[in-house]
Amino acid sequence: MKFMSRRRERAAARARQVKPGARHVLARGASGALILGVAAAAAVAAPAAASASVGYSPVVGHVYVNDNTAGTNTIGAFDQHADGSLSTEAGSPFPAGGAGTGAGLASQGAIQITPDGRFLLAVDAGSNQISVLRIHADGSVSLVPGGLVSSGGVLPDSIAVHGSLVYVANSGAGGANYTGFRLGILGQLQPIAGSTVSLATDAAPGDVLFNSIGTKLVGTEVGTSQIDSFTVGSDGLLTAAPGSPFPAEGLGPFGSEFRPTNPSQLFVSNAHNVGAGTGTVSAFTDSVNGTLTPVADSPFADDQTAPCWVEITHDGQFLFTVNTASGTISSYRISPDGTLTLLGSAPVSDTGGVGAVDARLSPDGRFLYVDESRIGAVGAFAVNGGNLTELASSPTALPAGATPAGMVVTGS
Repeated sequence: MKFMSRRRERAAARARQVKPGARHVLARGASGALILGVAAAAAVAAPAAASASVGYSPVVGHVYVNDNTAGTNTIGAFDQHADGSLSTEAGSPFPAGGAGTGAGLASQGAIQITPDGRFLLAVDAGSNQISVLRIHADGSVSLVPGGLVSSGGVLPDSIAVHGSLVYVANSGAGGANYTGFRLGILGQLQPIAGSTVSLATDAAPGDVLFNSIGTKLVGTEVGTSQIDSFTVGSDGLLTAAPGSPFPAEGLGPFGSEFRPTNPSQLFVSNAHNVGAGTGTVSAFTDSVNGTLTPVADSPFADDQTAPCWVEITHDGQFLFTVNTASGTISSYRISPDGTLTLLGSAPVSDTGGVGAVDARLSPDGRFLYVDESRIGAVGAFAVNGGNLTELASSPTALPAGATPAGMVVTGS
């Protein structure tokens, strides 16, 4: 899981494919890292008007997006209302501290919240840094003193947090690794000596995450179609599992999440399978020493293209995956043994479906928020078990110039 909260622990890239009006490509930037591109008309931000219901619905939380803007990176902030609608937070977007790349990142988890809800951690992929921002009572955020640090590598794109332990995935060629930090009570990150695990030049890690009890850490290598698995020591250092890295069950393992109710069950999307409608989701058992073993019948068909981002309901009963190239979100029921049953796929709004990326559930599990990167907006869906219904107020515009990477949702 990407971050652990008091509520309940919960928490590729794109495939090459063509949809009418948009083509998603897996490319290498100047750093050699994989980047997410949508070859279509440039996203035009819609008016940032709140939905009609916003004035009648109290604020119950906030949604934050790592805008990954070129030059000075920013954080887009929204008030989340009780009816699920969003309105732009006063003063948004807020400076993150470092620089973004101005292009989509092939990653999950580019922004995270600390367990106590006090801080945001965001990657600044354009300057190889991590920013720590204080979350204020009104939902605004600001960089803490000394809150901007080197990521320990090139092109950071994913962050995992458990307690005060933080790991960052750096995906750029010549500097790909996992690097550990300790987060101080005032929000400063201190590198952990000896924590860096170097990766192959073409590894292109797309996600790094802890299980809910912090004993395991996993990273997906999008470029090599492998999965790294580690046990976590009390000193914060990683020990590779016997046999790690493990072969993925498809091309481009991307989004991943441990089951909130079972820290030994891991789910990974396979985003680069060749051909339309060939995407799959894999389920693994993570043993005591970190060995990953596929469950029976894994991988499980998605019948969509480029399943990338993964989110699991807080009760561990349902899994959602965002199909970036199909413009849909698939729903699965999770059996006790980790077996997945596909329930169907819900369309993202017609104007923004293709290119939808990150997704996060609200703390109460009633709403799923989706980053619709192609049109520069955040979509909102009501959740009823494994069923999703897009709200009439959806989507809500992101800040102009945003090339969003990562999203989190907080409670009030």
